[in-house]
Amino acid sequence: MRACPAATGRPGHWRTAVNQPADRAFEAGAGDPSPAIVGAAEGGGRMRSKAALCAAIRQRRRAALVVNTRSRRGRRLYPAVTARLHTAGFDLLGSFPASREGELGASLAAAMDLQPDLLIVGGGDGSISEAARRLACLDMALGILPLGTTNNFARTLGIPLNLAGATDMLAAGKVADVDLGRAGDTFFANLVSAGLSAHVAVSVPHQLKRLLGRAAYPVTALAALPRHRPFHARITVGDQHYTLDTHQLNIANGSFHAGRPITGDASADDRLLLVYRLGGPGRGALVSATLRHAVLGARRTLTEPAFLAVSDLWLHTDPPLPLDVDGEIRGHTPARITLAPNALRVMVAPGFPDT
Repeated sequence: MRACPAATGRPGHWRTAVNQPADRAFEAGAGDPSPAIVGAAEGGGRMRSKAALCAAIRQRRRAALVVNTRSRRGRRLYPAVTARLHTAGFDLLGSFPASREGELGASLAAAMDLQPDLLIVGGGDGSISEAARRLACLDMALGILPLGTTNNFARTLGIPLNLAGATDMLAAGKVADVDLGRAGDTFFANLVSAGLSAHVAVSVPHQLKRLLGRAAYPVTALAALPRHRPFHARITVGDQHYTLDTHQLNIANGSFHAGRPITGDASADDRLLLVYRLGGPGRGALVSATLRHAVLGARRTLTEPAFLAVSDLWLHTDPPLPLDVDGEIRGHTPARITLAPNALRVMVAPGFPDT
Protein backbone atom coordinates (compact mmCIF):
# COMPACT_ATOMS: atom_id res chain seq x y z
CA MET A 1 0.00 0.00 0.00
CA ARG A 2 1.09 3.57 -0.59
CA ALA A 3 1.33 6.00 2.31
CA CYS A 4 0.28 9.42 1.08
CA PRO A 5 -0.34 12.46 3.31
CA ALA A 6 -3.70 14.18 3.32
CA ALA A 7 -4.57 17.82 3.73
CA THR A 8 -5.70 18.91 7.16
CA GLY A 9 -9.19 19.85 6.04
CA ARG A 10 -9.22 23.03 8.14
CA PRO A 11 -10.32 26.21 6.39
CA GLY A 12 -7.94 29.10 6.00
CA HIS A 13 -8.44 32.67 7.17
CA TRP A 14 -11.66 33.96 5.61
CA ARG A 15 -12.84 37.50 5.15
CA THR A 16 -16.05 36.81 3.23
CA ALA A 17 -19.50 36.09 4.54
CA VAL A 18 -20.99 32.63 4.84
CA ASN A 19 -23.65 31.83 2.22
CA GLN A 20 -22.11 34.36 -0.12
CA PRO A 21 -24.53 35.57 -2.82
CA ALA A 22 -23.97 34.41 -6.38
CA ASP A 23 -23.06 37.83 -7.75
CA ARG A 24 -20.14 38.28 -5.34
CA ALA A 25 -16.68 36.91 -5.90
CA PHE A 26 -14.56 34.73 -3.64
CA GLU A 27 -11.91 36.10 -1.39
CA ALA A 28 -8.81 34.02 -0.84
CA GLY A 29 -7.68 32.55 2.45
CA ALA A 30 -4.47 30.92 3.56
CA GLY A 31 -4.33 27.15 3.69
CA ASP A 32 -2.78 25.12 6.50
CA PRO A 33 0.48 23.47 5.50
CA SER A 34 0.72 19.73 5.99
CA PRO A 35 3.85 17.65 6.61
CA ALA A 36 6.02 16.50 3.75
CA ILE A 37 5.95 12.91 2.65
CA VAL A 38 7.74 10.62 5.07
CA GLY A 39 5.74 7.49 4.38
CA ALA A 40 6.73 4.22 2.83
CA ALA A 41 6.94 3.54 -0.88
CA GLU A 42 4.89 0.80 -2.48
CA GLY A 43 6.14 -2.53 -1.29
CA GLY A 44 6.94 -1.31 2.22
CA GLY A 45 10.39 0.25 1.70
CA ARG A 46 11.36 3.63 3.10
CA MET A 47 11.30 6.63 0.81
CA ARG A 48 14.74 7.94 -0.03
CA SER A 49 15.36 11.58 0.66
CA LYS A 50 15.07 13.89 -2.31
CA ALA A 51 18.84 14.40 -2.22
CA ALA A 52 19.47 10.64 -2.23
CA LEU A 53 17.09 10.05 -5.13
CA CYS A 54 18.64 12.92 -7.07
CA ALA A 55 22.13 11.51 -6.43
CA ALA A 56 21.01 8.08 -7.66
CA ILE A 57 19.62 9.60 -10.86
CA ARG A 58 22.79 11.57 -11.54
CA GLN A 59 25.16 8.71 -10.75
CA ARG A 60 23.34 5.71 -12.26
CA ARG A 61 21.19 7.41 -14.93
CA ARG A 62 18.69 4.54 -14.68
CA ALA A 63 15.57 5.73 -16.50
CA ALA A 64 12.62 4.42 -18.44
CA LEU A 65 10.91 6.35 -21.21
CA VAL A 66 7.24 6.54 -22.20
CA VAL A 67 6.16 8.83 -25.04
CA ASN A 68 2.56 9.36 -26.06
CA THR A 69 3.07 9.38 -29.81
CA ARG A 70 -0.58 10.40 -30.20
CA SER A 71 0.27 13.77 -28.61
CA ARG A 72 0.76 16.84 -30.74
CA ARG A 73 4.54 16.50 -31.10
CA GLY A 74 5.12 13.01 -29.72
CA ARG A 75 5.17 11.06 -32.97
CA ARG A 76 7.44 13.50 -34.76
CA LEU A 77 9.93 13.93 -31.91
CA TYR A 78 10.12 10.39 -30.53
CA PRO A 79 13.35 9.46 -32.38
CA ALA A 80 14.97 12.73 -31.30
CA VAL A 81 13.89 12.14 -27.67
CA THR A 82 15.64 8.78 -27.44
CA ALA A 83 18.75 10.13 -29.17
CA ARG A 84 19.05 13.14 -26.86
CA LEU A 85 18.58 11.03 -23.72
CA HIS A 86 21.30 8.63 -24.82
CA THR A 87 23.59 11.57 -25.55
CA ALA A 88 22.88 12.93 -22.06
CA GLY A 89 24.12 9.63 -20.63
CA PHE A 90 20.84 8.07 -19.55
CA ASP A 91 20.69 4.28 -19.38
CA LEU A 92 17.22 3.63 -20.77
CA LEU A 93 16.01 0.40 -19.23
CA GLY A 94 13.08 0.45 -21.61
CA SER A 95 11.45 2.75 -24.15
CA PHE A 96 7.71 2.62 -24.78
CA PRO A 97 5.97 4.61 -27.55
CA ALA A 98 2.22 4.64 -26.88
CA SER A 99 0.69 5.07 -30.32
CA ARG A 100 -2.85 3.71 -29.87
CA GLU A 101 -5.74 4.90 -27.76
CA GLY A 102 -5.72 3.19 -24.38
CA GLU A 103 -2.08 2.09 -24.67
CA LEU A 104 -0.58 4.75 -22.39
CA GLY A 105 -1.59 3.06 -19.11
CA ALA A 106 -0.04 -0.26 -20.08
CA SER A 107 3.14 1.50 -21.25
CA LEU A 108 3.47 3.37 -17.96
CA ALA A 109 2.92 0.18 -15.97
CA ALA A 110 5.54 -1.68 -18.00
CA ALA A 111 8.04 1.14 -17.55
CA MET A 112 7.47 1.30 -13.80
CA ASP A 113 7.93 -2.47 -13.51
CA LEU A 114 11.56 -1.90 -14.54
CA GLN A 115 12.07 0.06 -11.28
CA PRO A 116 13.90 3.06 -12.73
CA ASP A 117 14.93 5.93 -10.50
CA LEU A 118 13.48 8.30 -13.12
CA LEU A 119 10.39 7.72 -15.25
CA ILE A 120 10.57 10.09 -18.22
CA VAL A 121 7.22 10.81 -19.85
CA GLY A 122 6.71 12.73 -23.08
CA GLY A 123 3.26 13.99 -23.96
CA GLY A 124 0.61 16.54 -23.14
CA ASP A 125 -1.15 17.33 -19.88
CA GLY A 126 -3.29 14.20 -20.03
CA SER A 127 -0.24 11.95 -20.34
CA ILE A 128 1.68 13.79 -17.62
CA SER A 129 -1.33 13.69 -15.30
CA GLU A 130 -1.75 9.95 -15.80
CA ALA A 131 1.92 9.43 -14.94
CA ALA A 132 1.60 11.67 -11.88
CA ARG A 133 -1.38 9.63 -10.63
CA ARG A 134 0.64 6.42 -10.88
CA LEU A 135 3.77 7.90 -9.28
CA ALA A 136 2.00 9.69 -6.41
CA CYS A 137 3.77 8.96 -3.12
CA LEU A 138 6.24 6.51 -4.66
CA ASP A 139 10.04 6.47 -4.49
CA MET A 140 10.44 7.26 -8.19
CA ALA A 141 10.81 10.66 -9.84
CA LEU A 142 8.88 11.91 -12.86
CA GLY A 143 10.77 13.50 -15.72
CA ILE A 144 8.59 15.64 -17.99
CA LEU A 145 9.05 16.19 -21.71
CA PRO A 146 6.25 18.62 -22.70
CA LEU A 147 5.08 17.45 -26.12
CA GLY A 148 1.40 18.36 -25.92
CA THR A 149 -0.93 21.21 -26.76
CA THR A 150 -1.03 23.45 -23.67
CA ASN A 151 1.56 21.82 -21.36
CA ASN A 152 0.09 23.49 -18.29
CA PHE A 153 1.86 21.42 -15.63
CA ALA A 154 5.24 21.79 -17.34
CA ARG A 155 4.70 25.57 -17.42
CA THR A 156 3.79 25.52 -13.72
CA LEU A 157 7.05 23.74 -12.90
CA GLY A 158 9.17 25.99 -15.13
CA ILE A 159 10.18 23.15 -17.44
CA PRO A 160 11.42 24.32 -20.86
CA LEU A 161 8.89 23.66 -23.60
CA ASN A 162 11.51 22.82 -26.20
CA LEU A 163 13.02 19.34 -26.36
CA ALA A 164 16.63 20.43 -25.98
CA GLY A 165 15.92 22.50 -22.87
CA ALA A 166 13.73 19.82 -21.27
CA THR A 167 16.28 17.01 -21.78
CA ASP A 168 19.14 19.21 -20.56
CA MET A 169 17.13 19.91 -17.39
CA LEU A 170 16.61 16.18 -16.80
CA ALA A 171 20.37 15.70 -16.94
CA ALA A 172 21.32 18.67 -14.73
CA GLY A 173 18.23 19.29 -12.60
CA LYS A 174 17.19 18.30 -9.09
CA VAL A 175 14.40 16.25 -7.51
CA ALA A 176 11.63 18.31 -5.90
CA ASP A 177 8.43 17.18 -4.24
CA VAL A 178 5.35 19.10 -5.31
CA ASP A 179 1.68 19.01 -4.44
CA LEU A 180 -1.05 17.10 -6.22
CA GLY A 181 -4.77 17.58 -5.91
CA ARG A 182 -7.23 14.78 -5.28
CA ALA A 183 -10.80 14.61 -6.59
CA GLY A 184 -12.37 11.78 -4.66
CA ASP A 185 -9.81 8.99 -5.07
CA THR A 186 -8.25 10.42 -8.24
CA PHE A 187 -5.03 12.42 -8.10
CA PHE A 188 -4.68 15.38 -10.45
CA ALA A 189 -1.69 17.48 -11.36
CA ASN A 190 -3.22 20.66 -12.68
CA LEU A 191 -6.98 21.27 -12.71
CA VAL A 192 -10.43 19.99 -11.86
CA SER A 193 -13.37 21.81 -13.40
CA ALA A 194 -17.11 21.60 -13.80
CA GLY A 195 -19.21 23.15 -16.54
CA LEU A 196 -18.40 23.93 -20.14
CA SER A 197 -14.88 22.49 -20.01
CA ALA A 198 -16.23 19.01 -19.26
CA HIS A 199 -18.14 19.15 -22.53
CA VAL A 200 -15.01 20.36 -24.33
CA ALA A 201 -12.90 17.58 -22.75
CA VAL A 202 -14.99 14.86 -24.37
CA SER A 203 -15.80 16.61 -27.64
CA VAL A 204 -12.67 18.43 -28.86
CA PRO A 205 -11.51 16.49 -31.95
CA HIS A 206 -8.02 15.01 -31.71
CA GLN A 207 -7.20 16.14 -35.24
CA LEU A 208 -8.31 19.69 -34.40
CA LYS A 209 -5.80 19.76 -31.54
CA ARG A 210 -3.09 18.64 -33.96
CA LEU A 211 -4.11 21.36 -36.43
CA LEU A 212 -4.82 24.34 -34.15
CA GLY A 213 -2.91 23.55 -30.96
CA ARG A 214 -4.17 25.52 -27.94
CA ALA A 215 -6.76 27.29 -30.10
CA ALA A 216 -8.70 24.01 -30.51
CA TYR A 217 -10.11 24.34 -26.99
CA PRO A 218 -11.67 27.84 -27.25
CA VAL A 219 -12.94 27.04 -30.76
CA THR A 220 -14.74 23.94 -29.43
CA ALA A 221 -16.02 25.87 -26.39
CA LEU A 222 -17.42 28.71 -28.48
CA ALA A 223 -19.24 26.22 -30.70
CA ALA A 224 -20.87 24.61 -27.63
CA LEU A 225 -21.60 27.79 -25.65
CA PRO A 226 -24.94 28.77 -27.27
CA ARG A 227 -26.47 25.50 -26.02
CA HIS A 228 -24.75 25.38 -22.64
CA ARG A 229 -26.74 26.18 -19.50
CA PRO A 230 -25.31 27.73 -16.31
CA PHE A 231 -25.34 25.80 -13.05
CA HIS A 232 -25.58 26.59 -9.34
CA ALA A 233 -22.58 25.61 -7.19
CA ARG A 234 -22.13 25.39 -3.44
CA ILE A 235 -18.63 25.11 -2.03
CA THR A 236 -18.26 23.97 1.57
CA VAL A 237 -15.04 24.49 3.54
CA GLY A 238 -15.42 23.33 7.13
CA ASP A 239 -18.59 25.01 8.37
CA GLN A 240 -18.48 27.79 5.77
CA HIS A 241 -20.50 27.83 2.54
CA TYR A 242 -20.03 29.78 -0.67
CA THR A 243 -22.56 29.86 -3.51
CA LEU A 244 -22.42 31.04 -7.10
CA ASP A 245 -23.92 30.62 -10.55
CA THR A 246 -21.65 30.17 -13.54
CA HIS A 247 -20.92 28.26 -16.74
CA GLN A 248 -17.44 27.28 -15.57
CA LEU A 249 -15.83 26.57 -12.17
CA ASN A 250 -12.14 25.65 -11.85
CA ILE A 251 -10.12 24.21 -8.97
CA ALA A 252 -6.41 24.44 -9.71
CA ASN A 253 -3.35 22.86 -8.18
CA GLY A 254 -1.02 24.37 -10.76
CA SER A 255 -0.65 27.95 -11.90
CA PHE A 256 -1.58 27.65 -15.61
CA HIS A 257 -4.86 27.01 -17.43
CA ALA A 258 -5.20 26.79 -21.22
CA GLY A 259 -1.52 27.67 -21.49
CA ARG A 260 -1.99 31.00 -19.69
CA PRO A 261 -1.14 32.00 -16.09
CA ILE A 262 -3.99 31.83 -13.55
CA THR A 263 -2.12 34.18 -11.24
CA GLY A 264 1.42 35.39 -10.95
CA ASP A 265 2.01 33.82 -7.53
CA ALA A 266 0.23 30.43 -7.50
CA SER A 267 2.34 27.29 -7.72
CA ALA A 268 2.18 23.51 -7.39
CA ASP A 269 4.18 23.73 -4.16
CA ASP A 270 2.19 26.21 -2.05
CA ARG A 271 -0.13 23.77 -0.18
CA LEU A 272 -3.18 25.41 -1.74
CA LEU A 273 -5.92 24.66 -4.22
CA LEU A 274 -7.17 27.74 -6.03
CA VAL A 275 -10.93 27.91 -6.69
CA TYR A 276 -12.29 30.41 -9.20
CA ARG A 277 -15.12 30.81 -11.66
CA LEU A 278 -15.02 32.17 -15.18
CA GLY A 279 -17.87 34.67 -15.35
CA GLY A 280 -21.37 34.48 -13.95
CA PRO A 281 -24.55 32.93 -15.36
CA GLY A 282 -24.45 34.93 -18.61
CA ARG A 283 -22.72 33.49 -21.67
CA GLY A 284 -21.13 36.83 -22.48
CA ALA A 285 -19.63 37.01 -18.99
CA LEU A 286 -17.89 33.67 -19.56
CA VAL A 287 -16.34 34.91 -22.80
CA SER A 288 -15.16 38.19 -21.27
CA ALA A 289 -13.82 36.47 -18.13
CA THR A 290 -11.91 33.99 -20.29
CA LEU A 291 -10.37 36.85 -22.27
CA ARG A 292 -9.43 38.68 -19.06
CA HIS A 293 -7.82 35.48 -17.77
CA ALA A 294 -5.77 35.15 -20.95
CA VAL A 295 -4.61 38.77 -20.92
CA LEU A 296 -4.26 39.60 -17.22
CA GLY A 297 -3.55 36.25 -15.54
CA ALA A 298 0.13 36.87 -14.83
CA ARG A 299 -0.68 40.22 -13.16
CA ARG A 300 -3.20 38.83 -10.68
CA THR A 301 -2.51 37.39 -7.23
CA LEU A 302 -4.26 34.64 -5.30
CA THR A 303 -5.30 37.18 -2.63
CA GLU A 304 -7.72 38.90 -5.02
CA PRO A 305 -11.47 38.54 -4.37
CA ALA A 306 -11.88 36.38 -7.48
CA PHE A 307 -10.09 33.46 -5.82
CA LEU A 308 -10.67 31.12 -2.91
CA ALA A 309 -7.48 29.42 -1.66
CA VAL A 310 -8.03 26.30 0.46
CA SER A 311 -6.74 22.76 0.99
CA ASP A 312 -10.00 20.82 1.36
CA LEU A 313 -13.52 21.44 0.05
CA TRP A 314 -16.80 19.82 -0.92
CA LEU A 315 -18.35 20.78 -4.25
CA HIS A 316 -22.10 20.38 -4.86
CA THR A 317 -23.76 21.51 -8.09
CA ASP A 318 -27.34 21.79 -9.24
CA PRO A 319 -27.72 19.88 -11.47
CA PRO A 320 -25.07 17.23 -10.70
CA LEU A 321 -22.26 17.53 -13.23
CA PRO A 322 -19.33 15.47 -14.56
CA LEU A 323 -15.88 16.53 -13.39
CA ASP A 324 -13.15 17.28 -15.89
CA VAL A 325 -9.98 16.07 -14.14
CA ASP A 326 -6.91 17.15 -16.12
CA GLY A 327 -8.78 16.81 -19.40
CA GLU A 328 -10.66 13.58 -18.72
CA ILE A 329 -14.07 12.92 -17.16
CA ARG A 330 -13.32 11.20 -13.86
CA GLY A 331 -16.23 11.45 -11.47
CA HIS A 332 -19.24 13.65 -10.84
CA THR A 333 -20.49 16.14 -8.28
CA PRO A 334 -20.98 16.10 -5.38
CA ALA A 335 -17.28 15.51 -4.75
CA ARG A 336 -14.67 16.14 -2.10
CA ILE A 337 -11.54 17.79 -3.49
CA THR A 338 -8.42 17.89 -1.35
CA LEU A 339 -4.73 18.65 -1.47
CA ALA A 340 -2.07 15.94 -1.31
CA PRO A 341 0.98 17.95 -0.20
CA ASN A 342 4.40 17.03 -1.57
CA ALA A 343 2.87 13.93 -3.17
CA LEU A 344 4.90 13.85 -6.40
CA ARG A 345 8.64 13.74 -6.92
CA VAL A 346 9.64 15.41 -10.15
CA MET A 347 12.79 16.63 -11.89
CA VAL A 348 12.96 20.43 -12.05
CA ALA A 349 15.56 23.10 -12.67
CA PRO A 350 18.17 23.62 -9.91
CA GLY A 351 16.67 27.01 -9.07
CA PHE A 352 13.10 25.77 -8.57
CA PRO A 353 11.80 26.95 -5.14
CA ASP A 354 11.12 23.60 -3.49
CA THR A 355 9.46 23.69 -0.05
